[in-house]
Amino acid sequence: MATTSRTIWDINPKKRFKAYVQTCVSLLKKFSNQGLITQGNVLHAHLIKKGISSQKYIASNLLILYLNCRKFAAIDQIVKEFDGSDLVVHNCLISANIQWGNLDQARTLFDEMPERNEVSWTALISGFMKHGRVGESMWYFERNPFQNVVSWTAAISGLVRNGLNFEALKLFFRLLESGVRPNDVTYTSVLRACGELREFGLGMSVLGLVVISGFEHYLSVSNSLITLSLRMGEIDLARRVFDQMEKRDVVSWTAILDVYVETGDLREARRIFDQMPERNEISWSVMIARYSQSGYGEEALKLFSKMVWEGFKPNVSCFACTLSALASLKALSAGINIHGHTIKIGINKDVFIGSSLIDLYCKCGNPDDGRLVFDLISEKNVVCWNSIVGGYSVNGRLEEAKELFELIPEKNDVSWGTIIAGYLENGQSEKVLEIFNTLLLSGQTPNKSTFSSVLCACASIASLDKGMNVHGKIIKLGIQYDIFVGTALTDMYAKCGDIGSSKQVFERMPEKNEISWTVMLQGLAESGFAEESLMLFEEMERTSEVAPNELMLLSVLFACSHCGLVDKGLRYFISMEKVYGIKPKGIHYTCVVDLLSRSGRLNEAEEFIRTMPFQPEANAFTALLSGCNKYKDAKIAERTAKKLWELAEKNSAGYVLLSNIYASAGRWIDVSNIRKFMRERGLKKSGGCSWVEVRNQVHSFYSEDGSHFQSDEIYGTLQLLRSEMLGIETQQ
Repeated sequence: MATTSRTIWDINPKKRFKAYVQTCVSLLKKFSNQGLITQGNVLHAHLIKKGISSQKYIASNLLILYLNCRKFAAIDQIVKEFDGSDLVVHNCLISANIQWGNLDQARTLFDEMPERNEVSWTALISGFMKHGRVGESMWYFERNPFQNVVSWTAAISGLVRNGLNFEALKLFFRLLESGVRPNDVTYTSVLRACGELREFGLGMSVLGLVVISGFEHYLSVSNSLITLSLRMGEIDLARRVFDQMEKRDVVSWTAILDVYVETGDLREARRIFDQMPERNEISWSVMIARYSQSGYGEEALKLFSKMVWEGFKPNVSCFACTLSALASLKALSAGINIHGHTIKIGINKDVFIGSSLIDLYCKCGNPDDGRLVFDLISEKNVVCWNSIVGGYSVNGRLEEAKELFELIPEKNDVSWGTIIAGYLENGQSEKVLEIFNTLLLSGQTPNKSTFSSVLCACASIASLDKGMNVHGKIIKLGIQYDIFVGTALTDMYAKCGDIGSSKQVFERMPEKNEISWTVMLQGLAESGFAEESLMLFEEMERTSEVAPNELMLLSVLFACSHCGLVDKGLRYFISMEKVYGIKPKGIHYTCVVDLLSRSGRLNEAEEFIRTMPFQPEANAFTALLSGCNKYKDAKIAERTAKKLWELAEKNSAGYVLLSNIYASAGRWIDVSNIRKFMRERGLKKSGGCSWVEVRNQVHSFYSEDGSHFQSDEIYGTLQLLRSEMLGIETQQ
């Protein structure tokens, strides 16, 4: 207050009365905006002492101060000092009641006014819009005798704020027909409406009006243009608007940040974020959310910590994204700390926070804690239900997941996709198909993710008929060219043995990503079309911007192995790190061992295993043993088998291969010793499995398996067939 006193006493009110009054009014506005009621009271007392507190201009600002601070006794006193019909007082009281949410009182005050001006009408129009009472707002708008640009803009922006974008555009056309010229706020709201409705052609027409009217460099208009350009996918236009802005605020920076976030260019987004002269909670939340959604959980957490350190208060969205990042990292301890903070500030029962907490606890292996969070949410939405269903599924508790799924009041496509994905992840492909049929009968349309899961289930049980049936439904919905659905179809046909259809789907895809190419390369290589797989890889390198990944190169090595292209395979292996920047993993080394072993280069394969930079996989020794079996090399086989025993004593494959090698060499005593050793260790050769689909049901069979519900009849029929075959042989 000392500074205030000096400011006032620096001016002699007798000599410079106008400057004195302006200073007092400026201070009153400052105190009002900042809620400094004590300083306001002191200044009011000073003004009474000077005998100018009842000056109309000063008194109205004192009234605004007390209205903002809700000092009702002081309000009543000032109102009494005014003539009851004073227009300014009534307008102030109407605005204050609207701000407090007392709309009916505001309307009563308005109705009691002997006269009204454009401020009175506009206050009521914008006030009812602000509180979602659109019909009443428009009633006053239509009867407003002062339909100037301010009242038109209040109605248009209010409609946009309430999500009635189409109605806002219709009102804008009426404004143009009336001859009233829009202002910068009008254009800001109209451009936002065009973006929300994706009316990009109209948006460009409005842009033309903006330029003609000279508003293109206004801050709020430029910000809306950036957002509209982003919705249109016109990244260059958005950047051009931003670069041409004479002045930028935090909204401008956040808008251009959002441009690069939406396009997935995290590096450029982070560069812009670091350049921002000021940031708000939205800027931080946008960046944290994108890091979390893109799988960069650690970066999201670092940014969250920095945000808190710099004194910003995270909003609900920011907390939810941070919890999601912690869930992806399985960082339970840090998640519990944030959970505690959300309880402290009273947002733990928010549906978005609750859903993220459920996800955190379930992904960290604590579904029961997730259930506690779920039960505490009073108003559960479908997102909460989907989170808990997915959480139980992730933890293998499918019965509980299914029970909760059945309790969802209104299932959406994500609900169905979640339970289907749960059964798929737990290897219950037949159950996936069963639930998918129920989904179709419910009348709900499956989403692309659900179709991908169902196709994966068809592939896992090699059910081509079911896969083709699903393909038919996809075509009916017109989503067969979607990159994710197309990739799932390519994979399904390849794994079901219909490589022709797999290639056809792949070739018809208008856009292919890294996964699409990987699936096709793997499908060709594993289906015996090794040369085609290699040709496709070379075509990808020539014609596509997709960079080879470790799975593609594994398929290439596999193809080279099955084609006998040893030197070519070795060149690809050497190129992995030097050319493609991919460090080979154990499975790549194993594939090279198989490549050398299949071609008879057993000594090289043995040396290659010896020089591996890490512990070889058991499969590497198994691959070498397989080569030894093929080329009858008992010495290398014995050395390899010994190492395999040390590495994986419970792996029966190596012992079986060594037994076969001894049998081929006529070393029957060694064969007997191996089999005795296997019996003592409880090792058995893995049984083969076959299956058949009858009347839309898949039946699986294993060697000496009696689990099938018709096993007695099956074995009886086999015995009958055997007897008949033996009888035929006897007769011959």
